Amino acid sequence: MAKMDASLNEAMTTIEGATGVALVDYTSGMALATLGDKKALDLDVAAAGNTDVVRAKLRTMEMLGLQGAIEDILITLTDQYHLIRPTTGKSGSGLFLYLVLDRRRANLALARHHLSRIEADLEV
Repeated sequence: MAKMDASLNEAMTTIEGATGVALVDYTSGMALATLGDKKALDLDVAAAGNTDVVRAKLRTMEMLGLQGAIEDILITLTDQYHLIRPTTGKSGSGLFLYLVLDRRRANLALARHHLSRIEADLEV
């Protein structure tokens, strides 16, 4: 299992087009760790805002009686992809990985694959 900082570093170095990554507690909206260009994107603000996205989806799933869990949430912008992946391990309950990709350089399928593997190995 990989430690939090090592996992974020792995995301930034192995995922083509990654410009920022954070591990976020969606109960508080706080980023536990961030890595990336803070001038290009305030990852702490993005973490808090995307907490609302995760909470809204969980509430909607509950209201609809949907079974299962969120695998990932994708937000596409003109120049970026924002990928949210809740953690599934016992030590990571209530957390999600948040990855920002440069859309011109990223391969979304590979990014999802790498982020899934990083999340599976994450140790909090």
